[in-house]
Amino acid sequence: MAVAAITTPPLEAWKPVQKKPLPAGLPREWYVSHNRRLKAMRLTIALLDSGVYHPSEAGDERIRATAQHVGIHPPSATTCRMVRALIRKGR
Repeated sequence: MAVAAITTPPLEAWKPVQKKPLPAGLPREWYVSHNRRLKAMRLTIALLDSGVYHPSEAGDERIRATAQHVGIHPPSATTCRMVRALIRKGR
């Protein structure tokens, strides 16, 4: 009888992916929305990891507290709405 073992890498081995430069020459609004989406995704992942699975559980205060805990600047109301939308889509 074969037994499969699932192993997870230790947290020390995790390293962020190297960032690539953004394409030049696009309108400023593109860069703003791109960075907003990245921040919303990081916050969504952090909230899901902490056990927040419903948008109703993710109020602005909770999202901002998570941002502070993770080390991200406090998000705007627009970014908070994006975080809730991402949580809703994942269901």
